[in-house]
Amino acid sequence: MISDRVLNMEESATLAMAAKARELKEQGNNVISLSLGEPDFKTPAHICEGAKAAIDEGKYFAYPPVNGYKDFRDAIAKKLREENNIKEATGEHIVVSNGAKQSIANMMMAIVNPGDEVIIFAPYWVSYSTLVSLPGGTPVFVSAGIDKDFKVTADQVEKAVTKKTKAILFSSPCNPTGAVFNQSELEAIADVAKKHDLLVISDEIYEHINYEGKHFSIASIPGMFERTVTVNGFAKGFAMTGWRVGYICAPLNIAKAANKIQGQITSANCSIAQRAGLVAIESDLTPTFDMVKAYQKRRDLVYKLLSDLPGFKVNMPTGAFYFFPDVCHYFGTSDGETQIKDASDLCLYILAKAHVSLVEGGSFGEPNCIRLSYAASESDLREAVSRIKVVLEKLH
Repeated sequence: MISDRVLNMEESATLAMAAKARELKEQGNNVISLSLGEPDFKTPAHICEGAKAAIDEGKYFAYPPVNGYKDFRDAIAKKLREENNIKEATGEHIVVSNGAKQSIANMMMAIVNPGDEVIIFAPYWVSYSTLVSLPGGTPVFVSAGIDKDFKVTADQVEKAVTKKTKAILFSSPCNPTGAVFNQSELEAIADVAKKHDLLVISDEIYEHINYEGKHFSIASIPGMFERTVTVNGFAKGFAMTGWRVGYICAPLNIAKAANKIQGQITSANCSIAQRAGLVAIESDLTPTFDMVKAYQKRRDLVYKLLSDLPGFKVNMPTGAFYFFPDVCHYFGTSDGETQIKDASDLCLYILAKAHVSLVEGGSFGEPNCIRLSYAASESDLREAVSRIKVVLEKLH
């Protein structure tokens, strides 16, 4: 009864590991979860108050427009013009969705025909590959390892282009690696896109969590607005994961196509969540900057802690809130009872023995690595790495 499409679909690795961690917690175990990309900060009070005010006004009970309220879309466009230098952006180019994941899914259904190829920078966020495959597309992975700070080059991208290539998909700052592409690197990638008439889908959901200076958007490069879909949202920079507010800024024909698809699947994003998003985007960013300072402090702490773990190869991420260490040193080891064949085995071993949840890297396109989120308290991070160190000492 189940379609081949679903039977062939992989479960989200991050959600699967989070579910295993919850099971252990429900059994009474003290589990430290470092598997989900979820800020441990509360949504700022002024944003919550904006949502409450919208409820009290009683005007937002009806279905919103599929692509979002006009004042919200206009505010997003203004933000993109002023903060991201995407000068062409208007409210008509914006489609508000139920999280950035739906935004990307809309894009794939809007542009991909069976047999089309989409170049994905690896390591990549776990859902990219599946979202390309669902409408019949073929993911083409271009990889850069930890020695290159996981940053794919324009030359690599060009070598991957074929007559079937339709688009390029990547995130910067990157989930899972924390890599951030600078202006010159993005300009070189843009040259490839223009040369081969390709669409670029730039996932910028972590734009505010950047430790190296101002975020740069590829759509701001001359000649790129008409061939770029900028994906963003409110989950990470405003600690609004559960509010489920994401959006795209796209050329008008693509925005209309995404709106058409969304109208058939979910219709609009929640009316009250949109009013909260409007307050967030029109408010001072001080709470966001304070949160980023805390993340940077944690990053520096975790880098030192992980660097002291034998067998962990670690680089310093420049954005987002993840480490993605190479742990292949432990493949083929055993504690006498459990054999560690790969990163999945290692993550399950650490969960069972140390009660710390991590995510194996194969689902992100790099099987030698694991992902660790440092969106947790400093005390939990210290305790988690301490527990990991103890169980790793049993592997030989």
